[in-house]
Amino acid sequence: MSARRFLKQAPFRYVNPVHVTESLPREFLSGSFTSATVTAMATTAPPAAPAARRPVNRATLYTFGAFGGILFGYDLGVIAGVLVLITKQWQLSAFQKGVITASLSVGAMIGAMLAGRLCDLIGRKRTIMLAAVVVVAGTLGCVLAGSWTVMTVTRGVIGIGVGLSSATVPTYLAELAPARTRGALGSLNQLFIVTGILSAFLVDYALSSHDNWKGMFLGALVPAAILLGGLLVLPETPRWLLSKGRDAEARTVLAAVRPGAAAAELDTETAEIRDVIRRDTEQRGRIRDLAQPWVRPMVLVALILAVGQQFSGVNAINAYFPTMLKSLGFATRTALLSAVVLGVVKFLFTVWELFVVDRWGRKPLLTAGAAVMTVALFAAGLVIKNVHDKDTLGTLTLVFLILYLAGYELGWGATVWVMIGEIFPLRERAAGTGLATTVLWAATGLVTAVFPTMSAKNHLGIGGAMWVFAGVNVLLLILARFYIPETKGRSLEQIERDLRHGKPAGGEGAAGAGAGVPAGADADDALEVPGEVGLIPES
Repeated sequence: MSARRFLKQAPFRYVNPVHVTESLPREFLSGSFTSATVTAMATTAPPAAPAARRPVNRATLYTFGAFGGILFGYDLGVIAGVLVLITKQWQLSAFQKGVITASLSVGAMIGAMLAGRLCDLIGRKRTIMLAAVVVVAGTLGCVLAGSWTVMTVTRGVIGIGVGLSSATVPTYLAELAPARTRGALGSLNQLFIVTGILSAFLVDYALSSHDNWKGMFLGALVPAAILLGGLLVLPETPRWLLSKGRDAEARTVLAAVRPGAAAAELDTETAEIRDVIRRDTEQRGRIRDLAQPWVRPMVLVALILAVGQQFSGVNAINAYFPTMLKSLGFATRTALLSAVVLGVVKFLFTVWELFVVDRWGRKPLLTAGAAVMTVALFAAGLVIKNVHDKDTLGTLTLVFLILYLAGYELGWGATVWVMIGEIFPLRERAAGTGLATTVLWAATGLVTAVFPTMSAKNHLGIGGAMWVFAGVNVLLLILARFYIPETKGRSLEQIERDLRHGKPAGGEGAAGAGAGVPAGADADDALEVPGEVGLIPES
């Protein structure tokens, strides 16, 4: 077929010098056109991407992007004060307290299982917005609850929203953050979680004198409303946009969140993302894809992180600390005030983690955190079992649990969420993050359901329960030291390339892998960086 006849039969598009695909008007093609390469006329302006009409402020982007953590934290922490009040009002048994507390985790498992498909289908941003709406509905249900069974169901609804949020926010942040600051920006999720927990403890303390547990629940409406409002003006992630063919919007978002990047750097990053998408769109990511041999190592790492974070005992402390202190003889207000102190400690050490996660690395923080938690929990168990003076017992217990939470927030708190959002390949990222978060919430539910019975005086007691968690942290220390890889300073695409070629992320030979094609790679594995402006027939 002649070039002239072909032009008359097929519409064309071209890629302009900034790699934005544009329709090529037929009148721009001369009658003597015979080549598959053309140059765009200067009068042809690229169509403006929707996001380009409003510059994206990075501080706003990351703040509201991580604000889903507030919902997570507030609903996780508020039950500590609610339980103290409704236990007396409804005469709850240890089993009933465990069921009410664990119902959030059961709902969160459902939300996390739905999150992978939803954030691929409707996007990361809309999934987080849906999570906020579900939390609002569940919160209103809790306020209207007249029995522990109804509260169990409505707390489960809240959990669905929390699960959607907790599975999606790490992915949202990881896909927006540059490699050099991805750890710190990803840690914003944990910072907002502990901010939510601290806010819940403060509200619990403020309303406890009025026995107003309904007002405690209603406090969750504030972060939900802020999250919804913020996300209305925020963009979708570049990776999701590129995977849906919305190239112009994706490049605009990249430029907005990389304000110092030159056009060539943006071109390179866009090309890297396109290269990974090209591979990963051959078939849709599914849960069974996680069983591929080259993906399995990171699945196991994610499961260790998810289970380890919760079996370390953190949510037994978050949910039951005031109840524990009451059982040790403290007044309600004193117990709730002590919980506020713990919340402040969690917040401060999470802020510190933001500044060191990209300098120290993930692995050292996990190792050090597990060591500190082991020592603190063992010492707390000794104190609870052997000290009988109430004031001394209360002071020492608070000191050692402060030390425990410092170790947790510095290590297995924020760092786990950072790594879950960055270790999976693009196609498996939504499914992998959803699986890891589902397992995490299953572990949360198990710990929070069992702890009231496990720590009862006729079973292990609080001191014995502390020792059980100390033993778990010894195992986490070993796993962090010898199995979990380092991902500091590496782009998501570099991590994926190493996995495809059998290299552990951040392992031997990883350094500098992003500078070119990894050793042993085929020619097809090289990055496809756009070159000349090319003429491409529409398919």
